Amino acid sequence: MSAQIEKEVISIISDVAEVDTEEVALDSDLVKDLGINSIKAIEIVVALEKKYKVSIRDEDVPKITTPGQIISLTESLITKRAMSNA
Repeated sequence: MSAQIEKEVISIISDVAEVDTEEVALDSDLVKDLGINSIKAIEIVVALEKKYKVSIRDEDVPKITTPGQIISLTESLITKRAMSNA
């Protein structure tokens, strides 16, 4: 995992969840631990799509339950985009 992407994604999650970055662990439950509801999940997705110029499929969003999964998905989408542009 890229430390830079991990740090940026955690920052986005903490901003949307209105918690300190220290409270966002890779295995935190987005709903139970961080209070992320569907509206906040959309905010996170939009922020990631804008920042990294990726597209997250709507059907993938409900399957994501931890910050670690968001980071993994974001990194794989960035890699895919880089490979398709090469």
